[in-house]
Amino acid sequence: MPSIELTRRTLLGSASATTFGLLPYATAARALSPAQTSGVDVPQGQIERAVGELDRIIANVMERSGVPGIAVAVVHGGSTVYARGFGVRAFGSADEITADTAFQIASLSKSVGATVVATQVSRGIVSWDSRMRDLLPWFSLSDPDRTKKLTIGDLYSHRSGLPDHAGDDLEDLGFDRTTILERLRLLPLSPFRISYAYTNFGLTAAAEAVAQAAGTDWENLSAEMLYQPLGMINTSSRFDDFMALNNRATPHTRTDNGFAALLQRDPDPESPAGGVSSTVDDLAKWLKLILANGTSDGKQIFTQEALLPAISPQSISGRPHAPDARASFYGYGFGVGVGASGRVVISHSGAFLMGTGTNFSMIPSLDLAIVVLTNASPVGAAEAISASFSDIAQFGHETRDWYAGYSGIFESFFVKRGRTVGHMPPAGAAAPLPAATCVGTYSNPYFGTVEVREDGDDLVLAAGPEPQLYPLHPWDGAVMVFDFVTENAPIGSRSTLTFGGITGSLAQTVEVELFAETEPALFTRV
Repeated sequence: MPSIELTRRTLLGSASATTFGLLPYATAARALSPAQTSGVDVPQGQIERAVGELDRIIANVMERSGVPGIAVAVVHGGSTVYARGFGVRAFGSADEITADTAFQIASLSKSVGATVVATQVSRGIVSWDSRMRDLLPWFSLSDPDRTKKLTIGDLYSHRSGLPDHAGDDLEDLGFDRTTILERLRLLPLSPFRISYAYTNFGLTAAAEAVAQAAGTDWENLSAEMLYQPLGMINTSSRFDDFMALNNRATPHTRTDNGFAALLQRDPDPESPAGGVSSTVDDLAKWLKLILANGTSDGKQIFTQEALLPAISPQSISGRPHAPDARASFYGYGFGVGVGASGRVVISHSGAFLMGTGTNFSMIPSLDLAIVVLTNASPVGAAEAISASFSDIAQFGHETRDWYAGYSGIFESFFVKRGRTVGHMPPAGAAAPLPAATCVGTYSNPYFGTVEVREDGDDLVLAAGPEPQLYPLHPWDGAVMVFDFVTENAPIGSRSTLTFGGITGSLAQTVEVELFAETEPALFTRV
């Protein structure tokens, strides 16, 4: 008779925890609620066969993608059943990736951080519905009424109404966490609790509020509540700790000629949302904790009641594009959905354009999870490995070419930004403005001040708290251009800078094309 593995699964809603071994499918189905019953059986040994296929899957994706290093771990039935590294920490180096190699895990940090919040929910320090004004009174949005109502959960589920990736542009210029959070109050808002927009710094504000309620900072809270109890000895929420490790992966940025180790991101300002570094060995411990409803080696790290809202749908993150398309949802720091088998899938991806692509995916009904870390810009490699493995575990075969599908989706990340990219200055371009007309300090409420300086015979734009210098090149009269490479602008991007409002011999305004996420930023002469 067909069978389904329900090892270590606790039945929600039952009076007591019931643990199954290997049960006939029909017997197991009678014990489950209708909402827990999947449409596809998993025969005995199929998950083990999927684990056995991983070396082949990973080798195929590495060859096709060119990613230099990958580490993968699988947990099942309360054990780590696979943990391996492939490739090298850096091109040109003989240092191999191992299961103990630390990677920057990017937005997987959101899910890890949500479990840190769950520890404080379990202790009664906060709840997911705690109001931000009570925990972090200085934090506000542009709408005073919304500021009064805003909760930790609103920010962890990206339903606050803040614009997509709000604050990331300030991080690109080098502003610190507090400054960025304070300036979010200057941004326009979408409708409250019915709009989904992914925001690193909205979530970071919620984490800051939780840490303040706990009487410490976020980095120490994460270590004390999660990393140390689980023995995650190579995991940290501080960039300096990652850089101090010998066995760490070097990020590789995608260029027109393949991957190269060119840039190193410091994500400390958004640490709760993207600043964790870890290994697949350590993350396997974390995945087992979640699948065991907050218990590790007999010790309760957080309660099931504190975790369940985080791994349950709270926002619609992806609306169906067709009548037969499944919707996707976001919990509190976790992506939540229903897979093709009818099973709940909890997952998240992470991406640094500067050189990190990560993914985890767990199927609670099978007590099964996989985590994939790569040291290269996101090209769909991590997601393809997870999806191929999950296919074999559930269906016995891969249902499609997952790398082909995901790599196409990720191409949009590498579109060079700027309206002059790929163009030469116009024929008959006007002469540039005199330097004396342009030099000076200009201010914007959100971005602060920038300065146009003379550097010999050239002009330079200085921006950010520790000025980043951008040499300006003539384009057409009042319009100049400069190269602009950040986490949100791939190599090859080019921004315009336009002087305006010329009064007498002085320009009164400067408009910078690529500082802002959605529209040019206007600065006024001080």
